[in-house]
Amino acid sequence: MHLSKKCSAFKVVLSALLIVALLQLIYLSFLSKFHGKQQRYRYSELFGSSGAKKNAHNEKNLRKERLRYSLSSGGIFDNSGQYRVYKNLIKSDFTTNQKPGSNILALATHTTINNLHHLDSLLDRWQNPLSVAIFAHGQDVKFATALVYALSFFCPQIQALVDFHLVCLSGEMASFPEQDREHFAGLEDCASVFSRLETHRDQYKNYAISGNISYPNNLLRNVARGGVDSSYILVIDMDMMPSADLHQQFVDMITRREPASDEVFVLPAFEIRHARKMPATKSELVQLYQVGEVRPFYEELCPRCQAPTNYSQWVNSHVRETGTLEVAYTLTWVDPWEPFYIGPHTVPLYDENFKQYGFNRISQACELHVAGYRFSVLSSAFVVHRGFKIQGDFHARKDEENKRNRVLFRSFKEGLKTKYPSSTRRC
Repeated sequence: MHLSKKCSAFKVVLSALLIVALLQLIYLSFLSKFHGKQQRYRYSELFGSSGAKKNAHNEKNLRKERLRYSLSSGGIFDNSGQYRVYKNLIKSDFTTNQKPGSNILALATHTTINNLHHLDSLLDRWQNPLSVAIFAHGQDVKFATALVYALSFFCPQIQALVDFHLVCLSGEMASFPEQDREHFAGLEDCASVFSRLETHRDQYKNYAISGNISYPNNLLRNVARGGVDSSYILVIDMDMMPSADLHQQFVDMITRREPASDEVFVLPAFEIRHARKMPATKSELVQLYQVGEVRPFYEELCPRCQAPTNYSQWVNSHVRETGTLEVAYTLTWVDPWEPFYIGPHTVPLYDENFKQYGFNRISQACELHVAGYRFSVLSSAFVVHRGFKIQGDFHARKDEENKRNRVLFRSFKEGLKTKYPSSTRRC
């Protein structure tokens, strides 16, 4: 009798467990179908379908068709014939609706897909028109096209302000990502797209792209510059951050003080420890600078490359927190200064023969000097690079590339004598 009761209780417990397991399977099946339905809905939103409600999707379909049209051209080759360029792969609402001459200042930047995740914080700080040139190679061409489209679809601020351009090798072509569903799995909003980009961060060590492919930094800078219609342009790397409210402060400054056509405005460049929060104002930056958490850009690698900025004078000058930007002092360029600056759209382009590491920015600064430009350092604006630049962080071929570009730089300087025959300046 006692044994019979135990058996009955065991059967009851076993039956209950089976019922619970069955309910769990039904629930999981429901979730799977629901998630699949969500994904199909998201995918149909991204690419539309014959059954989609046209009125609800007109805006999104227009964006899709613009991308399809941009890709259908096959891009254009750069001057060397080594790279294929898709200009204005995706245009922002700002650019699409912009009246000629209405924009005073835009930011231009460049990156591979592994640093594109920085766009989130950069745009959050800048909050104005921004032009991004992306270099992709191999499978990353498809990935970049798909994720850039997803960013413009899911992120309202990007949709409003960011123009994307794509550069790949001349033998590669970007295609419309309609068939690449794997790239869109799990994408539901802007945050999920940036989470996907995070999985590709730091895939390459600086310029060490797989297959020994050369990163065409100056071509990318020119493509990003050419993608904006503005009176002035600030060109920085994707992993750098400008000071807060720079756009409005600069616009106010040139409204008060009409700049000369041969003047560029230097933003002192710094680098910050990775763990530290990016400073927004000069006073915040100076506090970090005084305790060694912020230091001049390239201080360890090439202190001479930024020393002409005269950090001591800039840091010790009166810190104004009134929001008024002005010129603190004006300098003449000296070798080997590589300043970051806001310049008129008429400044000479970057020389696209320089690729990989070394002399890509100094060559352009050198040409500005020979062409007669003066360098006015702004009183409270700055740019900050994420992380300290240290020797061990660079790829194995850095010194070899630097040596090759040094030879190219000598030839470049000789060419400036012919380009500017009446100039007495040399570099």
